Amino acid sequence: MNAPHAKLPFLILETGQPVASMRRHGTFPHWIRVAAGLERDEAIVANVERGDPLPPRAGFAGVIVTGSGAMVTDRHAWSERSAQWLREAAHEGLPLFGICYGHQLIAHALGGEVGYNPTGREMGTIGLELHPPAEADPLFAGLPLQFPAQATHLQSVLRTPEGATVLARSPQDDCHAFRWRDHVWGVQFHPEFSGTHMRGYVQARHDALAREGRCSKQLSRSITAAPHARRVLRRFIRHARHLQSRRAPHA
Repeated sequence: MNAPHAKLPFLILETGQPVASMRRHGTFPHWIRVAAGLERDEAIVANVERGDPLPPRAGFAGVIVTGSGAMVTDRHAWSERSAQWLREAAHEGLPLFGICYGHQLIAHALGGEVGYNPTGREMGTIGLELHPPAEADPLFAGLPLQFPAQATHLQSVLRTPEGATVLARSPQDDCHAFRWRDHVWGVQFHPEFSGTHMRGYVQARHDALAREGRCSKQLSRSITAAPHARRVLRRFIRHARHLQSRRAPHA
């Protein structure tokens, strides 16, 4: 049995790998752990895309679901298994935080709709606009009503799960962040991305951007730091710890 208020680890569900040119910088779980301020022993990784089993949900402070080059609509077996696991975890009260693919997978798991964004690829440092409910949200309260974030995606949450609250939008995506109940979040943006990560992704997508009539060099020059986006991830860690302390048995 865990001691009262002992620090439980976070589970990171790894759903994909960074683009090949960025793998020298590590994996998504590494980027997330560093951005979240977690020590090595505070995070356990399950690479579900490569077949790692989904562990028992007990014993984790919360779960973070990474981004991926896969598409939720492809309904890969590993993805659907993960969705079922996440749906059960959400209903059991385990804090969840999905990033990009993870955001979409959680929405899908809870009955929302995911599909290709009708406006096409969203990429680079984008402008987030918070909706009024964000003012009272544990992760977004007190942040500027508009701030930059890093994003790269083709699919989006087209319809949120029943009971979810949309917290932020961008010019290309009406659901860049949502909360379900008081312990589940999805964010389409990448709070773990630095400017270096974002520029690497833009360079890796040079040919695709060119086919879409966009200049990767110009897009790279527009990339800026996004510290407020990173704060959202760190606030999830603190909030999950707070929820853990409320659930912990008293001595």
